[in-house]
Amino acid sequence: MTEIYDAIIVGGGIAGMTSAAYIAKHGARVLLLEKNEKCGGLINSFWRDGFLFDGGVRALESAGIILPMLRELGIEIERVKSPVSVGIENSVIRVTSKESLKEYSDLLRKMYPGSEDEIERVVSFIKRIMKDMEILYGVDNPLFMDFKNNKSYFVKVYLPWLFKFLFTLRRIGKFRMPVEEFLEKIVQDSSLRDIIDQHFFKNTPTFFAMSYFYLYQDYFYPKGGVGAMAERVKEKIIQFGGEIETGREVTEVHAEKKVIVDSNGRSHKYKKLVWAADLKKLYSIVKTDGLQETATETVNAFRSEISKKHGTDSIFSVFIAVDEPPEKFEAISSGHFFYTPSKKGLGETHRSEMKSILKNWSVNSREEVLSWLDRFCKLSTYEISIPVLKDRDLAPQGKTGLIVSTLFEYDIVKKAYESGWYGELKEELEKRIIEVLSNSIYPILKDRILFSFSSSPLSIESYSGSTEGSIVGWSFEEPIPVVASMMKVNSSVKTKIPDVLQAGQWAYSPAGVPISILTGKLAADSVIKNLNKDRSGG
Repeated sequence: MTEIYDAIIVGGGIAGMTSAAYIAKHGARVLLLEKNEKCGGLINSFWRDGFLFDGGVRALESAGIILPMLRELGIEIERVKSPVSVGIENSVIRVTSKESLKEYSDLLRKMYPGSEDEIERVVSFIKRIMKDMEILYGVDNPLFMDFKNNKSYFVKVYLPWLFKFLFTLRRIGKFRMPVEEFLEKIVQDSSLRDIIDQHFFKNTPTFFAMSYFYLYQDYFYPKGGVGAMAERVKEKIIQFGGEIETGREVTEVHAEKKVIVDSNGRSHKYKKLVWAADLKKLYSIVKTDGLQETATETVNAFRSEISKKHGTDSIFSVFIAVDEPPEKFEAISSGHFFYTPSKKGLGETHRSEMKSILKNWSVNSREEVLSWLDRFCKLSTYEISIPVLKDRDLAPQGKTGLIVSTLFEYDIVKKAYESGWYGELKEELEKRIIEVLSNSIYPILKDRILFSFSSSPLSIESYSGSTEGSIVGWSFEEPIPVVASMMKVNSSVKTKIPDVLQAGQWAYSPAGVPISILTGKLAADSVIKNLNKDRSGG
């Protein structure tokens, strides 16, 4: 007998877990299916020989969403601030408040004398964006607020904020152009442009990119690692009566019968399905037999559309254990560090040269590819996370663990895999990244590394099931096939398939952890609304 659930959630990342938690809290029968052996997706932490490493997100920013969600679900997590540092070559600043923007300006002026006017234009725009962010995050997201029991807050605080919020949304809508295009209009020095934008995904919307300085101040870190948040949400799902099954990959969705089938051949029937996994996977496995002809045509049309779409850039990460105390690293930067070893910028190394490498892969020698890697590693920007600087229990005493990541093209590692030398590419890239850091900001790495290992875009794709190893959803280099306006975010969870909702990084763009949680909550609210309607006979 096939079991019937009020809701089945596919995908145990933070979006799926959010949906499952809220639906289970409502008292509905809910089943969460996750293909891996543990939930969390890109919010995960793991231990290796006494060192904790974060496998996905390195820190979190509430954005008026994460902390209210935890509060509503009754989840308590001990957390600490995760201060950010920014460095170019041997100069490093620490971002402690909005006044740190002046230090950033001074850093750029030092690196690019003669570009003072251009730097002033950039900094002035960032200041403007920071004011907009103060409005956008001026109150907790209303989706997580109980106005029925707090009418005074609604009238005195929320309504006045709402008018400013709507006005701000309209204004920032003018800055959806790619950040590269925006900077070309106000900055002539190509190296300066690269230093500002090369740690963003290609064609990132200007507002989203230039808000980073505000977001840096909001970063926090859960004690015990980022994965601790996923663990607490999982515990709440179970406490609320929800069911979780891991190691269960869904292989078929029968839309008309409302049945899902997993890789073990087990099937379950749902009233509502929330798909919080890769959207291409959903449309590749959905069966439309029995649906009305118009519904089938709509599903097939969207299936065809997204099959041609791509994910954003992915990342390559190196995990390093060092036989040096945390204090030595703390003297250099904060525990979250954006570092560029050369003020030259990636320039054509990341544009025409990379395109040439990909186009001529079949005739390139490994030496040519590795030579390009040399140039890339010396010029790229690195996001460096040092968990033990945020929680002293996350590494053995007197030792330090580092996570070093850089944006990296999925197609490079994919072609290396197809050519049979993926393992060598990983090793060479890992070695070059360590060499660059050892010869620049971290000479203390030399002869002090206990062990290191790495993950690539293929690793992310395999683990998370995310197309092309994307970590924030759809590519900004082509028309986005989902909702990309905050004014329409409520409709972002709708799909072309009857009684199927979507949530997570593929449901709305641009996406991150807060948006994944927001869409997860929206999907849950839709499920709960329909359940209440059914129970009342409406």
